[in-house]
Amino acid sequence: MKNMENKILIEQISRWLQDQIKKAGTQGALCGLSGGIDSAVVAAIAQRALGHNFLALIMPCHSLVRDVEDAQRVAEHLGVAHETVDLTPVYDLFKSILPPGPPMADANLKVRLRMVTLYYYAAGRQALVLGTSNKSEIAVGYFTKYGDGAADLLPIADLLKIEVRGLAQTLELPAWLLDKPPTAGLWAEQTDEAEMGVTYEELDRFLNESTYHLPTTVSPAAQERIFTMMRVSSHKRQPIPVFRKDQTASV
Repeated sequence: MKNMENKILIEQISRWLQDQIKKAGTQGALCGLSGGIDSAVVAAIAQRALGHNFLALIMPCHSLVRDVEDAQRVAEHLGVAHETVDLTPVYDLFKSILPPGPPMADANLKVRLRMVTLYYYAAGRQALVLGTSNKSEIAVGYFTKYGDGAADLLPIADLLKIEVRGLAQTLELPAWLLDKPPTAGLWAEQTDEAEMGVTYEELDRFLNESTYHLPTTVSPAAQERIFTMMRVSSHKRQPIPVFRKDQTASV
């Protein structure tokens, strides 16, 4: 039953992508391929929806060899058109003219360089950029503003991580990919769950229970961590504040 629901959802997302591309008057779409499950699911559905009008970009930047190899394996498994753009020299040059910054600034620079590359390719192909963030990540701000958070279309942004995994199984993505610990690949041994301080299972359960106004079964510590991430990342989910000259304010 669940597999049939996933097949219907995959078809719905595929038609939605086709409709969005048609409405925009563009020629296709592209996305970054990281070697993780989210980008693999987006690439698989986009390939079904758009065929040769879809391109996947693999963009290593001081990346782990395994992640680059995994991205290439995913591309070959799906049979998608793909290109590899090594951003390491660009990153190194950029860093050489910038003052030293904190580790997270360095990590975000890598992600934003990938965004720039995606939009460069998109302009040349008259294509739209597909984001690969899921609902769980967006809810707590686990994405880089104007980095992987920048996209024209968000195919899986209304799906929890567990739902994305379900689609991956229905799409028959490789077992090794489903078993791979989620990671942004920003530094050695980095994993999403270790960085967030909660597991995706806890996060998804909390979000699902909140959506349906059910009593939470998540531990108080996990709840506090989730609330904190939501609060400090709220600006990422809001439109950019604009000063309105017709608004009156007391001085």
